[in-house]
Amino acid sequence: MGAGFESFGLELPLVQAVREMGFGEPFPIQAMAIVPLLEGRDLMGQAHTGAGKTLAFALPMLQKIDHRLPGIQGLVIVPTRELALQVAREFEKLAKHLRVRVAAIYGGASMRLQMEKLRNRSCNIIIATPGRLIDHLDRRTVTLDKTSFVVLDEADRMLDMGFIDDVRIILSHVSRNHQTAIFSATMSNEVVKLAHRYMKNPLRVFVDTDEPTVDSVQQKFVRIDEGGKFPTLRALLNNEHITKGLIFCETKARAGALAQALREEHYKALALHSDLSQYQRDSAVHSFRIGLTNLLVATEVAARGLDIPKVSHVVNYDMPDEPKMYFHRIGRTARAGKPGIALSLITRQDEDSFKRIRKMTSSDLREVADGLLPESRVGSKFLLPPRPSQGQAAQRLSSGRRPRRYNRRERSFRRNRRR
Repeated sequence: MGAGFESFGLELPLVQAVREMGFGEPFPIQAMAIVPLLEGRDLMGQAHTGAGKTLAFALPMLQKIDHRLPGIQGLVIVPTRELALQVAREFEKLAKHLRVRVAAIYGGASMRLQMEKLRNRSCNIIIATPGRLIDHLDRRTVTLDKTSFVVLDEADRMLDMGFIDDVRIILSHVSRNHQTAIFSATMSNEVVKLAHRYMKNPLRVFVDTDEPTVDSVQQKFVRIDEGGKFPTLRALLNNEHITKGLIFCETKARAGALAQALREEHYKALALHSDLSQYQRDSAVHSFRIGLTNLLVATEVAARGLDIPKVSHVVNYDMPDEPKMYFHRIGRTARAGKPGIALSLITRQDEDSFKRIRKMTSSDLREVADGLLPESRVGSKFLLPPRPSQGQAAQRLSSGRRPRRYNRRERSFRRNRRR
């Protein structure tokens, strides 16, 4: 192991855990964020998914925890249950030589089991989604008066999903003298406003600017009409060496139907979207992670924040309306500087957004001629549920494109709709 992590002043058990996890030199976000966080600074960190930001805040938080003291000393707030489980796993790996206890608190799981875990384990750190954490605060099964270190992870996505009021409620339960860190893929005006309200003279660590950086992703696209998408996808799957492919659809109905159609064609494919049960979502991600399934058909909301290694290809079956979402998607491959391939199916509906994408990057986007895909003209009776029109998509964007949230007077309804 290089001198990088050892030079931060981390305790030996943490350095040993990092070494056992196979990390060598620190990533840029880790090199810039760990020492200020150890020193107690508030920090705003911008880095894309897969840039190593979990270690950037987990290592300082774990070092600051005193397991002999009662109460929850560290809190990480994340937008989705998948990310809560993922971050909790990273914390547990890093804490394997410590006596620090970590718990993941998220909706869709048994409240009773979570209450028992919190009561019996005397947790020092919790990783939580906003809605379920508020439920625990309401029941007083969680108290945050001893919390000294708070992290908001994927803050931009948290605000996009309408969690701003929940975040404010949660932070009102934390003592004033706490350290705060915000990590986000983009620093929108809303994220900056949130930081100014809850942080004290924060240090800004921007690993990525607004200019997307996908230099290690080979980007290809095919111009096709909607009816030709499925046979073209089938041709791409048969001609590309896709060891692990993440396929994006615009809606839950389309993701589910496409995964089913791929299975009928004998591909190992599973769907990932928010209408699935927690068990189904966990099972799909686990199968994809360990290689039992090599195709995961997902909506953007369901897949945001997932850190799955060795994704060889990202396929945009449906192109996103916003160019930056395109770069978030294709950034799921080519992790840690490794090469990856992004394949996009472009219809007439996508031309305007595709032009904006090409203006936002200097990378070469190579067109794959339809004739180079021998199976792309093979007919198919399969049709997905229709995509929203551009007008409908614009209306969804202007209205926030987020699940409706409810105020505290409507809590009984919201408990049944936890993410």
